[in-house]
Amino acid sequence: MGKSHALLGPGDDAALISSPDGRTAISIDTLVQDADFRLTWPSGYRTSGFDVGWKCAAQNLSDINAMGGVATSLVVSLTLPGSTAVAWVEDLADGLAAAICELAGGTDRCSVVGGDLGRGREIVVTAAVTGDLQGRDPVLRSGARPGDQLAHAGSLGLAAGGLAVLDSNLSYAEMDETLLALVAAQCRPRPPLQQGPRAAAAGATAMLDISDGLVRDAGRIAHASAVGIDLDPAVLAPRAGCLEREAARVGADPLAWVLGGGEDHGLLATFPAGTLLPEGFQWLGTVHVGAGVTYGGEAPRIEGWDHFAG
Repeated sequence: MGKSHALLGPGDDAALISSPDGRTAISIDTLVQDADFRLTWPSGYRTSGFDVGWKCAAQNLSDINAMGGVATSLVVSLTLPGSTAVAWVEDLADGLAAAICELAGGTDRCSVVGGDLGRGREIVVTAAVTGDLQGRDPVLRSGARPGDQLAHAGSLGLAAGGLAVLDSNLSYAEMDETLLALVAAQCRPRPPLQQGPRAAAAGATAMLDISDGLVRDAGRIAHASAVGIDLDPAVLAPRAGCLEREAARVGADPLAWVLGGGEDHGLLATFPAGTLLPEGFQWLGTVHVGAGVTYGGEAPRIEGWDHFAG
């Protein structure tokens, strides 16, 4: 197991975190009730504190992973209505700890080292995460070059499917295993946290965490790198095909889940042509001279999530 980076944890006005690399990667993310999660869903599912804690940890850990680093600590701020049950908050803490243990390799490598608690009209969970680059250069969004290959690690479309299922009139109590798996992907995503450092070591030229959908986030690499990216339908259409039955049950388009769903928190990366892709990565397309994202050479009809649209 790895050595803890926490030199001083909760109990004082600030924590102390070691930085053996000499640099610290840092990111922050927020979950807001009724914007990023609901306590109750039309399907009858009730979001637990454990779900929210797990998701908070997963999305923050994934951001450090996308830089090619490993997470070292989290600081968590909670805003809660006065009516929030203490058991729900304790469950949230358990979800945070469980996600760190299962996804990030254990609390001896990364832990919650402090935070803040306040009162408000709705539940808001904000976490700041620090990370260690372990002597490697960070992998930025701006490094993709024409001729690079585009690859992905992790799941695509499962969390979006889970969101559609939760928001449907299907009864959660009567869901089969395949639908429950989609719900789990939405409520407790499992980003591939071992793949970021592997991609960096393999020479990834650009990388990011897919939080807002494959098309939208590929577009962020394309924009930052001043290149075009073409997604291959021969790879992505079969992925959508695997979700056809579940999508039909909620009247959805499975390709929209694959191209526009982002909360699986998979990794999208580019590698120089001829590079042997690291274990866990699948080829998705190519980088070329141009701008924006295409799907089989055509403009995609699906864009992904926009926090401020509509």
